[in-house]
Amino acid sequence: MKGVILAAGKGERLRPLTDDRPKVVLKVANRPIIEYVMENLDPFVDEFIVIVRYRKERLVEALGDEFNGKPVTYVEQLPGEGTAKAIESAKDHINGEEFIVANGDIYFEIDGIKELISAFRKEKADAALLVKHFDDLSHFGKIDVEGPLVKAVKEKPGKVSGYANLGVYVFRPEVFGFIEKTPLSSRNEYEITDTLNLMIEEGKKITYAVYSGYWNDVGRPWNLLELNEYLLRNRLKHSIKGIVEEGATIVPPVEIGEGTVVRSGAYIIGPVKIGRNSRIGPNCFIRPYTSIGDNCHVGNAVEIKNSIIMDNSNAPHLNYVGDSIIGENTNLGAGTITANLRHDRGNVKVEIKGKLEDSGRHKLGAIIGHGVKIGINVTIYPGRKIGSNSFVGPGVVVDKNVPGNSLVVVKQEKVVREL
Repeated sequence: MKGVILAAGKGERLRPLTDDRPKVVLKVANRPIIEYVMENLDPFVDEFIVIVRYRKERLVEALGDEFNGKPVTYVEQLPGEGTAKAIESAKDHINGEEFIVANGDIYFEIDGIKELISAFRKEKADAALLVKHFDDLSHFGKIDVEGPLVKAVKEKPGKVSGYANLGVYVFRPEVFGFIEKTPLSSRNEYEITDTLNLMIEEGKKITYAVYSGYWNDVGRPWNLLELNEYLLRNRLKHSIKGIVEEGATIVPPVEIGEGTVVRSGAYIIGPVKIGRNSRIGPNCFIRPYTSIGDNCHVGNAVEIKNSIIMDNSNAPHLNYVGDSIIGENTNLGAGTITANLRHDRGNVKVEIKGKLEDSGRHKLGAIIGHGVKIGINVTIYPGRKIGSNSFVGPGVVVDKNVPGNSLVVVKQEKVVREL
């Protein structure tokens, strides 16, 4: 059985973190999101077919040509938008056998795949999809069922409860004939939900499996923090492969990679994950649900809490990083502070594609892209974004989002008088 993973999307809602890479390669708990999907499909497939388009070279670089000894084949998505078009791109690689499809930007546990394949085979179905019950389906496709069969798929029906489509499927090759007949949707996309409705109209048997485990559709920056917290709480194993100097305190579970040095005075409360060849301390405080990547530096008098710091980035002096995401190759100047709490204690709102969205989070700090250089004594308001490859000068108060490739400086009026 082949495993088809859809990974061609840009991830617009995750900018600036996706300015130069597809969202499926963003690291959570120091691993690309797509690897968690592949890990769960791995026991059931003999080859991975990854559908690519946007910044595909970054994905190929991250994954290579095999995963756990099984080949990874990259296929460029056919012209056109939508999940149906992405799935059709794999047609020449299926070879007449049933296959699994999963979105590459979601997190689910392996039990979901077991239940889905079991339902597909038990009902001898033409297709099967994984569903989960939610009280609000405003952002999901609603699945209407009757007994073990799907009767209709409805796109985003509003604030109603019911089964949601999770973006994980099993198909027989006959699905490609229905994809060819799938019309453009109102969103100008070829959507697999429309294909499923066509199959139902023509009497094809589509079944489903109800998934009750943890699931995360990583579509917005705060979803990365939610998933990071879940993974560290539930999957982290205490492991010290680096050097911990005398005088440092480690409260398990903490994972420290090879070549990393934790210097005296560092105080780390797990769950915390630190990659390879990083420098931690002296005299810093790393609080729970923090991931720090490879080749990072967390220095003196720095406090980090519930945050993701990606590879090759530094918080070297007198910094506070709370509920924040810092991209790769980024440096915080001495005294840079991320604020993560509104004075009115309301939910933090974030600008997504030109509109303010409620994150649903009481605490949310900064979302900083890749290759950002921040000067000394910079203050960043809650929920603000700083675009990739930007420079923020000393003393700036970041109260508005900073576009990528920008320079932000403060004009200081000075008065010098003779005493």
